[in-house]
Amino acid sequence: MPSSQNSRVVLFDADGVLVNSHQGYRSVWDRWSALHRLDPVAVLAATPARRPVDTIAEVAPHLDADAEYARLVALVAELPDAFPVFPDAAPLLAQLPADRWAVVTSGDAASVRARLSAGALPLPAVLVDGRSVTRGKPDPEGYLLAARLLGVRPEDCLVVEDAPAGVDAARAAGMRVVAVTTSHEAGDLRAADAVVASLAEAQLLLLSWVSSGTGLTPGH
Repeated sequence: MPSSQNSRVVLFDADGVLVNSHQGYRSVWDRWSALHRLDPVAVLAATPARRPVDTIAEVAPHLDADAEYARLVALVAELPDAFPVFPDAAPLLAQLPADRWAVVTSGDAASVRARLSAGALPLPAVLVDGRSVTRGKPDPEGYLLAARLLGVRPEDCLVVEDAPAGVDAARAAGMRVVAVTTSHEAGDLRAADAVVASLAEAQLLLLSWVSSGTGLTPGH
């Protein structure tokens, strides 16, 4: 836990930020849609930054969300190599103190840890997943929980997101947000404080935030 209440931390989303999961999840959701004769385009549009159970409840309210989530997990397990980490994640995380960053994901903690380990990335001391909260993104619950677990104030958190729902969750939590355009166009992410093309482009900003609190200021 950071030693000072004024310590600055970085909260990363996993999919689309640390893990290059877009194509892998597209394949999984397409297969799931075919099983239930659903429109795969509409289903995929309902997935970014959201818990799978929330997506299922929206696109197929007649189905048992928990049972279908288990089916999705099984489909994901059939594609073990479809979720590589982004190559610029390792040099960034290597420079962040272990108590100054965490992961907040709509996915499953065990799956995220497995993907980070497979990509030789360090594991976060704090990982808030979709099962840790009662309300998923764009609700701020997950990000607020991560701040509490790290012992910092929301205003001392800088979030890295790739989807509008995630950006909205961070903003609702009272946190600064950097968005990466790995899954959405810059125009879709305009609610963020800064928009970059990759983690490499954001690296200096994130390290400056943690070391001195500079780079982004409240209200920027």
